[in-house]
Amino acid sequence: MAITFPLMNLAAAFGSLVGVGAAALMSLRLGQQDYASANAILGNVFVLNLILGGLYTLVVLLFLDPILLFFGASSKTIPYAREYMQTISAGNVITHMYLGLNALLRATGQPQKAMRTILASVFINAILAWLFIFVFHWGIRGAGLATVSAQALMLIRQIRLFSDRNNLVHLRRETFRLKARIVKDSLAIGLAPFLMNAAGSVIVIVINQGLIHYGGDLHVGAYGIINRVVFLFAMVVLGINQGMQPIAGYNFGAGQFDRVNRVLRHAILLATGVMTTGFLIGQLFPHAVAAAFTTDEALIGLVVPAMRIVFLFFPIVGFQMVTSNFFQSIGMAGKAILMSLTRQILYLLPCLLILPRFFGVRGIWYSLPTADLLASILAAWLLARQYKTTHAAA
Repeated sequence: MAITFPLMNLAAAFGSLVGVGAAALMSLRLGQQDYASANAILGNVFVLNLILGGLYTLVVLLFLDPILLFFGASSKTIPYAREYMQTISAGNVITHMYLGLNALLRATGQPQKAMRTILASVFINAILAWLFIFVFHWGIRGAGLATVSAQALMLIRQIRLFSDRNNLVHLRRETFRLKARIVKDSLAIGLAPFLMNAAGSVIVIVINQGLIHYGGDLHVGAYGIINRVVFLFAMVVLGINQGMQPIAGYNFGAGQFDRVNRVLRHAILLATGVMTTGFLIGQLFPHAVAAAFTTDEALIGLVVPAMRIVFLFFPIVGFQMVTSNFFQSIGMAGKAILMSLTRQILYLLPCLLILPRFFGVRGIWYSLPTADLLASILAAWLLARQYKTTHAAA
């Protein structure tokens, strides 16, 4: 998974380029009561996902081995990574469609249906994975096939939902024609999460290489455990962001700025609470957390101090994540892109290249909270300026 993660993260980046941008644009247009554009966005999402997803799949399948070797695969691990990624990549268009339409379900005021779709996908995936791996003995290819199959079944359900002519926003033949303005606006808004995911892939590679150089394979394993825990709390905040996005976008489009400010405050409070919980767990119980992933005492011994460092500024990370998503939600692509690039490229990458030269492995661990602090300061400055504008308008 450490080898395939950057490639899967890059696939998610291309998916968010269309899905996140189109969902934010959909909320804005519905708030403006521009229903013709909202329907056109739905059809354009289909076409864009087919084009971008198909091109991504083609490139990955043609150059899969060189890509995996670049990400750190060895002669021993590449057969497993290749087998898994061939299956996942072949279903990439399905994944893009599934994620994009689920974002549009939330944007059109159907969050419960979106949630049920995700839960059903997870449930079906678990059943099929057990069937394909333990009954049919298809190994790691079976795990990938289970994921794609579950998403394909849910995609069929999503298409049926959006084919219902009783819905305000539904599929029509004429909406499949690409419109330059919709494509431009969707990709502009979606560029922020795309850059964030793409930069994340680069950062993972740099961290892994740095840990191998200054530490060893065991340090890479420690980072893998810490990254899983970080990912767990980040996913909760992502859920908060997904709930905020259609509400903020719709009301911003409708000029209801008091509601925009209210939902933003609630999202920040919730996200801060989640990440503060993560901070307390990481500081007080790092040994118990590490022991949940491994029984190797040497590995646990590396995870404990590293987790305390990485989680140092966790309470303000939620604020930073919500702020970046907020600018996406209200269509301010420039500010969202600025926040996405600064944390990963302008702050974290230089720290990862400089600090380890003086502090070794600890320099890598300290790079992460340093970037979090600097990115949060920028987020506070940008949000304060925007709040004055919307507060005055309200």
